[in-house]
Amino acid sequence: MMFSRLLSEKLKQSASFPAIVLSGPRQSGKSTLVQLVFPKHRYITFDKEVDRLFAAEDPERFLKLHENEHGLIIDEFQYVPKLFSYIKIEIDTKKRPGYFILTGSQNFLANQAITESLAGRICILNLLPLSIQEMRDNNLLQEDVDQMIFQGGYPRLYQDHVLATDLYSSYVQSYVERDVRQLINVGNITIFQRFIALCAGRVGQELNLSALSSECGITLPTVKSWLAILEASYIIFLLPPHYKNFNKRLIKTSKLYFFDTGLACSLLRIPSMDVLALSPFRGALFENFIIADLYKQYCNRGMRSPLFFWRDAGGLHEVDCIIDEGARLTPIEIKSSQTFVSAFFKGLDYWNELAQVDPSTSYLIYGGSDNQERRQGNVVGWREVGGLVEKIRAK
Repeated sequence: MMFSRLLSEKLKQSASFPAIVLSGPRQSGKSTLVQLVFPKHRYITFDKEVDRLFAAEDPERFLKLHENEHGLIIDEFQYVPKLFSYIKIEIDTKKRPGYFILTGSQNFLANQAITESLAGRICILNLLPLSIQEMRDNNLLQEDVDQMIFQGGYPRLYQDHVLATDLYSSYVQSYVERDVRQLINVGNITIFQRFIALCAGRVGQELNLSALSSECGITLPTVKSWLAILEASYIIFLLPPHYKNFNKRLIKTSKLYFFDTGLACSLLRIPSMDVLALSPFRGALFENFIIADLYKQYCNRGMRSPLFFWRDAGGLHEVDCIIDEGARLTPIEIKSSQTFVSAFFKGLDYWNELAQVDPSTSYLIYGGSDNQERRQGNVVGWREVGGLVEKIRAK
């Protein structure tokens, strides 16, 4: 079973570039998508040791042997970074649009040497787990938001009917064994796994590096290094604070979120959606679910995330998400309650007055299903969030 993905159209359009880089977490559907969009390209995966060794030992011959009239898909390309300089030569000499499709589960673009070698020659896209809109498009969207938070969006859950508890426990294990060991020399894997779990317990919170260092028993430089690894392998992302101060002192620390709430639930040892419904983490996980979906909506358009949060230094006033697209600021408040009450607008009311913006550009997303246009802003049920970015950009 192949699910329709919103990134497909952008992927096709990007074939005017000599090379396309499609990165994202393991099992997000990258290999399936590129083979579906480019069915005539030859497919090679560096998960296979024999291909990996061949490319590393004789990259020029490797590319020559696999040359064809349509193109080449190289999966998990980050395993052979030496190949990039040879791909650059191929691109510059043969000038074949859309010939190289490179996928990977690590953000290799953090490597400055590789970025510089392919500058101006590549289109960079990210494929994340299924979004709310993709769930709807593939008839996977459930009525109960707790079920969606608990299950998460990894395609294999729905394609192979795997239990979320089984998928995520093995996912963490294989992630640590395959990705983390490749990126750094982690002396004690148990401590690293504890570190990831501690990050899950901080979903939606401002990042306190010293507290993580103390609780995990590792140094501050190690905390920073391990966070960078979790970001590079698409486990977490950091939501930066919005700095426009409106004559107010502001928080300047980023918040931490997971790209997938199912994985976060597993790390928090939440065994079922029934337990999630009563969990003290439910509100933070709902917020994470919505913020991550807004992030996915921009990725699915081939755009960088313009998402921020806003909070004054005293912590008395905050807005969960600010979408900053340059000429326009869109504030979004997120509440997990299934029942809407007017008091939810408190943070938005303060921000709108401070920023001198029209309340009609504000959105309050909550755990219920009714959608309303109110004087203080727009009320949006969680199931309708999938089309929110398109709606905002159309205004």
